[in-house]
Amino acid sequence: MIMEERAVPPRVVAAERVASEAGFKKSCIPEVGRLLKLAAAAKPDGVIAESGTGSGVGTAWLHSGLGAGARLVTVERDEELARRAAGVFADDKRVSVLTGDWKLLERHAPFDVFFCDGGGKRDDPQRVVEQLAPGGLLVLDDFTPSPHWPPRFEGRVDELRMFYLTHPDLDATEILTTPDSSVVIGARRL
Repeated sequence: MIMEERAVPPRVVAAERVASEAGFKKSCIPEVGRLLKLAAAAKPDGVIAESGTGSGVGTAWLHSGLGAGARLVTVERDEELARRAAGVFADDKRVSVLTGDWKLLERHAPFDVFFCDGGGKRDDPQRVVEQLAPGGLLVLDDFTPSPHWPPRFEGRVDELRMFYLTHPDLDATEILTTPDSSVVIGARRL
């Protein structure tokens, strides 16, 4: 049996084109994107957030699972990237692309899904967790898989990953997305 390649949502293709034109090389990979689509789809009337819009590839994956009653707010520090990404979603009032620091998201919290790909993940992880609604999902990508417990990175215990995986307000786990990358996903306890 020959498997066909999975379709990529049109807005993801548009955002990938923006990334290419802007020379942006840190876009969300399809394996993470499909997880984002699933997370957004699980909260059809939810408030979905993203820190680190980039060219809008992750935003587009979130959008592909967005329910009719949901809202998606994303923030990007780079003004030009934010402007270009906003153009991908200009026809959908459910999507807001903000320009500035990740803390701009706070006024839209609590979040039912928070893809923290930019600010906050490393510099203020406790504040990131506090932005989640009870039952809200947190998605953090760009980790290097570790076969050890506690997880290690560059020969040392990965304190950031440990923070999220053992946080008392989260039920969290790590998921391999490719042989060389993983995602930490957690749900805020009720």
